Amino acid sequence: MGKLLLTGVDGNLGSEAARVLLTLANKEDLIFVGYSEASLEPFKAQGVETRTANFNNYEGLEEAFKGAERLALISMPFVGAKRQNAHKNVVDAAKAAGVKQIVYTSLVNAGDETNPSVEKKDHIYTENYVKDVGLDYIFLRNSQYAEAMITNYFTYVKGDGVLKNSQGDGKMAYISRKDCAKAVAYALFRGAEYDHATLDINGAELMTITQFIEIGNKATGNHITYKELTDEENYQVFDAMGVPRTTDGIFKKGSEAPFSSDGMVTFAQAIREGKMDTFTDDFKKLTGSDPMTVQYMFEHCDDFQIGERHSKDA
Repeated sequence: MGKLLLTGVDGNLGSEAARVLLTLANKEDLIFVGYSEASLEPFKAQGVETRTANFNNYEGLEEAFKGAERLALISMPFVGAKRQNAHKNVVDAAKAAGVKQIVYTSLVNAGDETNPSVEKKDHIYTENYVKDVGLDYIFLRNSQYAEAMITNYFTYVKGDGVLKNSQGDGKMAYISRKDCAKAVAYALFRGAEYDHATLDINGAELMTITQFIEIGNKATGNHITYKELTDEENYQVFDAMGVPRTTDGIFKKGSEAPFSSDGMVTFAQAIREGKMDTFTDDFKKLTGSDPMTVQYMFEHCDDFQIGERHSKDA
């Protein structure tokens, strides 16, 4: 049997997935891949085989993936042709290296052509490409990270106390990034039990942003309210924060919104239009545990912030 290969261990999601995977599998059965030797050093010190790779370039990827039976591709942190090309490089190299199954972190409702999220275009491209090359797969269609909205909540605690966006009364089953990482680890570890599977990785309950804020207020003692904006007004909010419209822009160090506004505004539109309200128990079936609740995350909010952007896209 080949090894389990986890990519992106130098990122927020990947590093947490690596931590969980080390509790499930023997380190001798693992390969961790990152952009730099420095980011891999902590894992190498534990006796895990590590390899460096840059997915923007095909050269060297086949060698980096040799010996792996299953590979977890954590989606790149940029949007558009650059991400699609990077993902294509990984899938092509995995196929050439003899990898049998891809675990891929996709997006809830990625297959719906009416979903307006710009993010979903790259995800459905990648899903379809994996299918086209004939690899087995486990697609993990993640709901929105609760950490992103918890950080956003506290932005308005420090501001005027009115959280503003354009998602209206649409619902989302917010899930912790830590739970998404847990799902990656379990999917890699249990991959032999799945065959051409698409799993929806959702949080504990569906809720509107108003309900999300109410939970935050109760847990923290703040008094944030919600104001619905138009999509164009939502863009203007992010423009004022210095957030770039696309991932080709310049991201401020320490930004509380380390994403492109195109991604965030079209995501809000998708929520408003009911395109993101998928709700299943796939996470529990995969991991054996319930996802963390929004209430728990607010009660331990210091541990559930979005953190620095980890983007190596050049």
